[in-house]
Amino acid sequence: MGKGVKTAVIGGVFAVMVGGAGYGVYNIVSAVSGDGGSGSSAATTKKSGPPDEGEVEETTKSFFAAWEKGEASQAASYTNNAEEAGALLTAYGDDARVGDVEITPGTAAGTTVPFTVKATVSFDGKSEALSYKSELTVVRGQTTGRALVDWKPSVVHPDLKEGDTLVTGESAQPPIEAVDRDGTVLTKEEYPSLGPILDTLRQKYGEKAGGTPGVELVIRHAEGATGEPAADTPLLTLAEGEPGKLRTTLSAGVQAAAEKAVQQYAESSVVAVKPSTGEVLAVANHRDDGFNAAFQGRVAPGSTMKIITAAMLIDNGVTSMTGPAPCPPTATWQSQTFKNITGMKPNEGASLADSFLRSCNTAFIKLIDEEPLTDASLTQEAQERFGLGRDDWKTGIASFDGSVPAVAGPDRAANAIGQGQVQMNPLNMASVTATAITGAFRQPYLVSPDLDGRQLAQAKGLPAGTAAQLKQMMRLTATQGTAQEAMSGLGGGDIGAKTGSAEVDGNATSDSWFTGFRNDVAAAAMAQQGGHGGDAAGPIVAAVLRAGG
Repeated sequence: MGKGVKTAVIGGVFAVMVGGAGYGVYNIVSAVSGDGGSGSSAATTKKSGPPDEGEVEETTKSFFAAWEKGEASQAASYTNNAEEAGALLTAYGDDARVGDVEITPGTAAGTTVPFTVKATVSFDGKSEALSYKSELTVVRGQTTGRALVDWKPSVVHPDLKEGDTLVTGESAQPPIEAVDRDGTVLTKEEYPSLGPILDTLRQKYGEKAGGTPGVELVIRHAEGATGEPAADTPLLTLAEGEPGKLRTTLSAGVQAAAEKAVQQYAESSVVAVKPSTGEVLAVANHRDDGFNAAFQGRVAPGSTMKIITAAMLIDNGVTSMTGPAPCPPTATWQSQTFKNITGMKPNEGASLADSFLRSCNTAFIKLIDEEPLTDASLTQEAQERFGLGRDDWKTGIASFDGSVPAVAGPDRAANAIGQGQVQMNPLNMASVTATAITGAFRQPYLVSPDLDGRQLAQAKGLPAGTAAQLKQMMRLTATQGTAQEAMSGLGGGDIGAKTGSAEVDGNATSDSWFTGFRNDVAAAAMAQQGGHGGDAAGPIVAAVLRAGG
């Protein structure tokens, strides 16, 4: 009888496959295609082109219905990445404890559908309402031709990125009440670009600040740029913890000015420091990706690098502020020809101050082969005098302390004018200005080392004569040179600056760089693809110096 049953079952399956060949073959293709699971029970011809209005409505309706019911696998089958969608939608119910989901679609714009989610998050007898808006786009499955939700983590929540998930539970760290140098409370609502920084400070110092954890729904991120776990991003509080007070070096007034200034320019970042102490007064970013480029960016700084190069020339006896630094139309170094910005008049009789305030590239290229300079001279100046490029800064949060590698060939010349292999961020260049005008390297920091006993980086700084010349050349640049327009409205006080523009492969417009000082405040900014230094970064720095200096 066993054989008979087996034969009957095989025969039954065979009959179904023959009788419903279109359905069977369709589902086999769907299962292996990577375009999601089955969502149709009728034989269909593979379609092409964008999904039509009816397909968009049917797909989103099916996807939302399954999501509302907590049927993660079924909902994922309506996407073009069922595996990743299924994992995140499962976590939505299991790990994030989100239930009672109601999704209300808005009016579709072509194949994109906005929607509102209302739900309840429950944990250990505590519940809170959750509401947010997101959107999805319906696309044509590449192999099946089905209309499918184009899967991105942001479909589930707009703040989710690749590798993120949602978790509800006792907070990994107690909350903090971060305050500025004068005790003013700093919140991400009032200072939006501080959001990721405040989350990081909480992760690192929550316990040391003396608070007690609460219960929260958070975004748990994949590892950060440094390879360390990124701080959780809180979305909803179910039970308040007791915040500990964490004092930072920030100034609420300077931070407010920095926040406002970067909003005027896309992909921009700024840092302000107090040269006499190294304390960070402000850090702000205006970026779509939320990355703290002000502290962690790694890009060419353009001619702001000439501060360090000028220091190298002076310290090695090559020239001085009033010594020769001719500015010819072109300069060739090991087969590569360098030019100045369009319209710059050559000046064969120029001094270093003249070429610095006009930002003449060729003057610096001409001088880098003078004795006793070597391929390593600029690197040594950056490391030993300015504290850069040794990977030892401990600011209180993740930061990059610059890179000035020793190189031969054309990049030795390119490095001298802030191109080539040099990498910096606004934190680095604000510190460079602080060192240049005081002669002392004081490692920037955001949280006092007294809180956790960390050791700040050390460097020997600059000879007094070198610092005096750099400061005077920056003063001349701010009052007579390329930085004059941006710095013109600052009024009284001791001011100085240096402009820069960095060409990036593949970009038609250069990155805008600017660093300057006013009394005991130094600031530096960059705006990616912002043009010349005075175009975008200059006004940002001027606004910050106006508030702080």
